[in-house]
Amino acid sequence: MAEKYYITTAISYPNGRPHIGHAYEAIAADVIARHQRMQGKDVRFQTGTDEHGLKMAQKARELGVTPTALADEMTQYFIDMCDGLNVSYDVFQRTTEPLHHLASQELWRRMEANGDLYLDRYEGWYSVRDEAYYDESELIEGEGGEKLSPQGTPVEWTVEESWFFRLSKYAEPLLKLYSEQPNFIRPESRRNEIMRFVEGGLRDLSVSRTSFDWGVKVPGSEQHVMYVWVDALTNYITGLGFPDEQGDFAKYWPADLHLIGKDITRFHTIYWPAFLWSAGIAIPEHVFSHGFLLNRGLKESKSLGNVTDPMDLAERFGVDVLRYFLMREVAFGQDGSYSPEAIVMRGNTELGNAFGNLVQRTLSFIAKNLEWLPQIGGHDAADSALFEVVGNAVQKAVPAAFDDLALQQGIDAWLQAVFACNAYIDEQAPWTLRKTDPERMETVLATLYICIAQLAVGIRAVTPTKADALLDMMGIPVENRTYQEIGAHWYSPLAESEFNLAAPSPLFPRLELPPEDAA
Repeated sequence: MAEKYYITTAISYPNGRPHIGHAYEAIAADVIARHQRMQGKDVRFQTGTDEHGLKMAQKARELGVTPTALADEMTQYFIDMCDGLNVSYDVFQRTTEPLHHLASQELWRRMEANGDLYLDRYEGWYSVRDEAYYDESELIEGEGGEKLSPQGTPVEWTVEESWFFRLSKYAEPLLKLYSEQPNFIRPESRRNEIMRFVEGGLRDLSVSRTSFDWGVKVPGSEQHVMYVWVDALTNYITGLGFPDEQGDFAKYWPADLHLIGKDITRFHTIYWPAFLWSAGIAIPEHVFSHGFLLNRGLKESKSLGNVTDPMDLAERFGVDVLRYFLMREVAFGQDGSYSPEAIVMRGNTELGNAFGNLVQRTLSFIAKNLEWLPQIGGHDAADSALFEVVGNAVQKAVPAAFDDLALQQGIDAWLQAVFACNAYIDEQAPWTLRKTDPERMETVLATLYICIAQLAVGIRAVTPTKADALLDMMGIPVENRTYQEIGAHWYSPLAESEFNLAAPSPLFPRLELPPEDAA
């Protein structure tokens, strides 16, 4: 029975269309999910939309539509984005679905049965944009002297009857968790921030609202709707069939990885484990908080006019080029920047010139000069050295880096192996060997053919469409397209194949920067 791996993204708030940050997280999660599948794991990959809360209700009122109509329209954009970016999710979970209401209410009942919910009066600061409560000590002063949240968003003084969750009860268990399982929160900088926050003391958390009704009703107290984060976090178990604890829930929970943006770390690493402990449910294994993606170094905002539709980038530069760029350009966990110029540069130099050109000249030469796939007549030191470099990259360095969520480092290891292949073909010069030593030429071409197939598998999680198109073109069987299979069985399929290689078409055509994208 295959080992399970359950990965989730944060669910997106659909009060507007997707932006590049949504695409970045979805692609990163997809790369990790595909990587785990290539290691033979039974992967469950979930994403979705967080459709309740005051922010959605206010946006709908502003547009003159119902919250349901707004949620339906905007959620479709997120589904289209995932599908358009080749995100291989298994479940797209919407929080407006009836099953999700049942799951959230069951979680609530369990927390209440454990004595962790009580009715009181809430007075304090609330940010509608963050859907978050803030203590006075956390607020900052705006340019006009107004109070703002730590994220720089407006806050308002809120007074209403509310159910409270005994969050203060869980401060010590949380600190114990962070200490004993340091990988529960990654990267370490985020773990340190959360530890400092919890060490400063936790106050009980207001977990219901009466001032609006767009949300999940509190069982037995239906004039209240649940605080949107109680509802939102529950999506991770809703998608597994909870409150039914058999089937997918028993198979996949606890989650192996919640992949989220750094601005919502507190909700996932303080509130969520506390809610789950209260309800008698196991907590997730890991929470990884990635950084922000900046547009030419600036945070995107409507006022600056620099908000980017990720599908526009995918259409202009290609889905796989965009996926590669985002994973290659930014150290995962840190903030990073993007621009059309940078996408074109990476696409042309690394995918086009380094890998695409290697593929084109090798396969074109084979198709033009041989009526069969090349065979190895005998290794020499250069061949063995190349096999070792490429084999180590594809079977060891890339999988190990991706396991550690060091996506940029994994791609760099792959690229170094591409460079080694380019150095090898220049050094061996099969175009010269064609006249002087045809048998050696065939060994050189076979060596390159095998290494290119291995490299295609090595980058397959990042550029799945292009990698599979290349492997199809090369006649590599689907069952050999995993890290270990392409390394352990590279020779027999090649040696026994009667596959006839046709002249290849360019894998990554050269990109040009449209005039409107110039800085």
